[in-house]
Amino acid sequence: MKHVSVFVLAALLGACASPPATAPELEAETLIEAASPEATIEDPHKWLEDVYAPEALAWVEAHNEKAFAALTESPLFAELDAEALAILTNKDRIPDPSMIGDDIYNFWQDDVHVRGVWRRTDPASFNSGNPEWETVLDVDALSEAEGQNWVYEGARCYGKPSDRCMVELSPGGTDSSVYREFSLTTKSFVENGFVVPEAKSNVSWLDADTLMVGTDWGDGAMTQSGYARDIRIWHRGEDLAEAKSVFEGAVEDTLVAPFLTRTGDADFPFILRLHSDWNVKDLYRVINGEAVQVDVPQKSDTAGIVGQDLLLSLEQDWERDGFSFRSGDIIAVPLNGGAAKLLFRPKENQAVRSTALTEKGLLLNLLEDVKGRLVMLAPGEAGWTARSLPVPDNSTVKIVAASNSKPDAYVTIESFTQPNTLYLLRGGETLEKAFSLPELYDASDVKVEQRWATSSDGVQVPYFLVGKASVLAEGNAPAILYGYGGFTSSMLPVYYEDPGRPQHGALAGKMWISRGGVLAISNLRGGGEFGPNWHQAALRENRQKAFDDYYAIAEDMIAAGVTSADRLGALGRSNGGLLLGVALTQRPDLFAAFDIGVPLFDMIEFTQLGAGASWIGEYGDPRVPEDRVFIEKYSPYQNLDPDAGYPTVFFYTSTQDDRVHPGHARKAAARLEEYGKDVLYYENTEGGHGGTANQDQLAYRTAMEYAYFMRQLMPGVTE
Repeated sequence: MKHVSVFVLAALLGACASPPATAPELEAETLIEAASPEATIEDPHKWLEDVYAPEALAWVEAHNEKAFAALTESPLFAELDAEALAILTNKDRIPDPSMIGDDIYNFWQDDVHVRGVWRRTDPASFNSGNPEWETVLDVDALSEAEGQNWVYEGARCYGKPSDRCMVELSPGGTDSSVYREFSLTTKSFVENGFVVPEAKSNVSWLDADTLMVGTDWGDGAMTQSGYARDIRIWHRGEDLAEAKSVFEGAVEDTLVAPFLTRTGDADFPFILRLHSDWNVKDLYRVINGEAVQVDVPQKSDTAGIVGQDLLLSLEQDWERDGFSFRSGDIIAVPLNGGAAKLLFRPKENQAVRSTALTEKGLLLNLLEDVKGRLVMLAPGEAGWTARSLPVPDNSTVKIVAASNSKPDAYVTIESFTQPNTLYLLRGGETLEKAFSLPELYDASDVKVEQRWATSSDGVQVPYFLVGKASVLAEGNAPAILYGYGGFTSSMLPVYYEDPGRPQHGALAGKMWISRGGVLAISNLRGGGEFGPNWHQAALRENRQKAFDDYYAIAEDMIAAGVTSADRLGALGRSNGGLLLGVALTQRPDLFAAFDIGVPLFDMIEFTQLGAGASWIGEYGDPRVPEDRVFIEKYSPYQNLDPDAGYPTVFFYTSTQDDRVHPGHARKAAARLEEYGKDVLYYENTEGGHGGTANQDQLAYRTAMEYAYFMRQLMPGVTE
């Protein structure tokens, strides 16, 4: 876990891209029948869960070679790779700002800075649209000097009067990281400063000379999900082993993490405990070295502090002080006692996507029928008032940067066809254009529509349909349906964001739509498009609703003549990979291609693999008999059918994915081959759950994905 908020919790489910050295070719029969002496009767492919076992890595290399031969050895692939790389390393991309002290910071990767550079400038220079950057940390140079493939994961900075940050670096992009104290003044790591060794740690400042640290303290120190559960206070000058515990969660918890909220008047250190159901949380305030529980709903997220009021976004109904608060409300709870207050209540078709506190008030990023809105909540003598800020219709809005010590904030506005524009929200009142991304593909004839499908239980489910107007008018086009449906994540039609994904407008527009393809983005239950209730509707025993929503959209596209079953492909990763695995086993008749990335697949064993136990709140626990009943009904690995007609499936994962174990994808491919089905499988050797460690690798894999879709859905293009 990197940062503890609902948005990153949702994300937890989130070198040059050349192929590995050539391995001896294997006959097709060998690929199908390969097995280890350690195979079990129950699961003959369990040996593939041993990530770095030589026989498992040999299996990976052989399958990579097969995928490279099928997808990369053509002029079309070289063209796709070049298109993806040009977009992912475009020097005109908007530099996402972060506000630290009086400066604007940005982390940047391109063809020169492959691992990236952390840099800064002053606000006036940044707002000019042509900033003069000063390098703070060159990750490429650091990696070369230290002989490590460092991936920059961010920095926790204390703020004035201190210049110190804890920089987080991951070897190869895994969830395990090293934290090292860094001086913004000297632009160097602090000699004899704080260092937290590699682990799945959570680190926060307590004051300028003290850290709150959750890390792997030794045997039994981690939760069943593999995250820290014991938070200790570490003073400067002490050995890490001397740090004293302030709070310890249970082994069954998902994790325990510290965080610090600073206002102009005081520091407010907190500890957040996530139960085995990650949706259920306890909040503790650290006072004089002790953790004191705060009386707030267990299903809520902190949004900042104003004065002595703790601002919360509710994910449950809550009775307090004679008032009934509703799931989705924004409220204020006085930390020094007193009645809670309602600040904002979204409408039925609205959801609070994110919040950010500025000096002027609380900025809300809303979704209204899955379209972006901005609202500023401002405190005053007569209470809090809400004011809508003007944004274009049918756009996607994102809060990029804000600080509770500054009146300004930064937001981006974009759509699938409209390139990102970064705006300075000056004083919480007016939007001023700072940067605009140039057009990265010709969208002059591209049409975007929002449509609604009727799911199996009658619920209306929205989706966005994108394609050339002429292609949509003609109908029966090759089409890709992207889906996720989980962890409160809202799937929106964006033009470009990092990390780039094949469903983003610039990549899809250039690589797929310009060649006559159509893309659909689904807004399934389980996501956050309509608030907490939309998410909770597809939890645990109700997970099938998310799957049925996906099928309803596919059927709606086919019934409307947009495409046909032999020209429709499915796209998803992580939890979306689980969605596609279920679709493969339940409705293979709807799709002619499945691009399944870093997936969950063996849901009977998922709690034993990677960080799987942290998602019990989402799926249930297969170790509990009552839960196993509904999980085994859809678990893709157990429901693959040797007699079913499956199209060629493309899987991809990463050897170093320590979040969703690569054994899921490996075993899925092996079982399909056991049943005589054709499979393409690609496993990058680094990159963590993202699957890649830099833009070169990301471009290469994106090109493989589109080469696969063209092979399956546009065979004439690949000839």
